[in-house]
Amino acid sequence: MPLQVNLVSAEEEVWSGEASLVIAKTVEGEIGFMAGHEPVLAILAEGRVRITGTDGVKTEADAKDGFISVESDTVTIVAGQAALVA
Repeated sequence: MPLQVNLVSAEEEVWSGEASLVIAKTVEGEIGFMAGHEPVLAILAEGRVRITGTDGVKTEADAKDGFISVESDTVTIVAGQAALVA
């Protein structure tokens, strides 16, 4: 069962879709999420968010100033600033 991921900034939806793995940096360190992960609410630190889609395609975004919420295989990352990395 895949994760449903939503990465948004204050200005726009940056990325949305299904993923097998999400890795992000929090104020307590880097954390990864896969399907079945326990619920989490964490403060987002400045850094790279790495998303591996269910098709194996890897997407990266720089993000800062926000939070990460994980519940029922849904990962929501709300950032003050976020942009995909080319």
